[in-house]
Amino acid sequence: MRMMASERTRLPDDAQEDRQTPIDERAFRDVMGRFASGVTVVTTVANDGAPVGVTVSSFSSVSLKPPLVLWSLGLRAPSLPVFRGAGRFAVNILPGTQRHLCEQFARPSPDKFSGVAYRRDSNGLPLLDGAVAQIICSTWRRYPGGDHEIFVGRVQALRAWDHDPLVIYRGSLSSLQPLPESEDDASS
Repeated sequence: MRMMASERTRLPDDAQEDRQTPIDERAFRDVMGRFASGVTVVTTVANDGAPVGVTVSSFSSVSLKPPLVLWSLGLRAPSLPVFRGAGRFAVNILPGTQRHLCEQFARPSPDKFSGVAYRRDSNGLPLLDGAVAQIICSTWRRYPGGDHEIFVGRVQALRAWDHDPLVIYRGSLSSLQPLPESEDDASS
């Protein structure tokens, strides 16, 4: 069934009314917390060569052609000016064994890399040892997103290892492990 252009863009009357209703911030956080998400540390390098990183769970793939990913950073984050000016970043997907890195990069600190095992790629981007995956990007676009800025990166290189990822669900961190294969799966 084809829809007319006006039908595709017009919301039903009750949805238009709902759009005007303010959403309670706590309720919004609680509902969004019911969506399990992987945990990453996004890294870059400052103009002086210092490594910069921040814990991010607002990460997603966007497109295959071209290969694009996105993540967002709060407008009050001290590292925002560095990410804006860097032009490139690396997404380090954390394994369940690196909960400590999630917590370390989530806290304000003058040196978040203290005691962290990492290496630098050919452009100086910090890549965390032991990650599930590393996705190296150039900043493709930035968009305003309420109290956050959305970064869209064009993937330049990537690599992955076989580790169980760290996930956050309802404010709690845990390691995601594959479900055992069911009899139905085995017979297909």
